[in-house]
Amino acid sequence: MNPVPTEAAHLILFVADQARATQFYAAALGVAPRLDVPGMTEFDLPGGAVLGLMPEDGVHRLLGDRVPHPADARGVPRCELYLVVADPAAAHARALSAGAAELSPLGPRDWGHVVAYSRDPDGHVLAVAGPIPASA
Repeated sequence: MNPVPTEAAHLILFVADQARATQFYAAALGVAPRLDVPGMTEFDLPGGAVLGLMPEDGVHRLLGDRVPHPADARGVPRCELYLVVADPAAAHARALSAGAAELSPLGPRDWGHVVAYSRDPDGHVLAVAGPIPASA
C-alpha cells in the first residue's frame, strides 16, 4: 500500500467558545496563535503539526443535521491531544494554571513516557509527556 503524501497535519478541536479556548491554549502552550479569525484559531505545534480551534456551531454548519450537534456532547472527552515536550512537569503546571482540570498527575507509564493528564475547558483531554528519566 502506498501512503498518501502528507505535507502537514492539522488537529482541530470543536470548542464552545473560541475566544476562551484560544486564551486557554495560548497560556497552556506558551505560544501565541499563528491565526486567529472568526471561525478558526491555529497554533503551531512541535513537529510541524497545527492545533486548530473551531467553534461547535461552525462544524455543525458543515455537517448539518446528519449528526448530533457537538454541543450535545459538551464536557464529554471527544479526543486526546498528546504532546511530547521537553519538560512535562512544567507543561502540566502551565496547563493547570491556565484553567485545566487535573485528571492524573505526572507519572511513569508502561509505554516509556512520564505523562500528566488534564482536561481543557471543553472537556478534551490534554496529555503532556516526555521520556522516563534514566534515574527513574
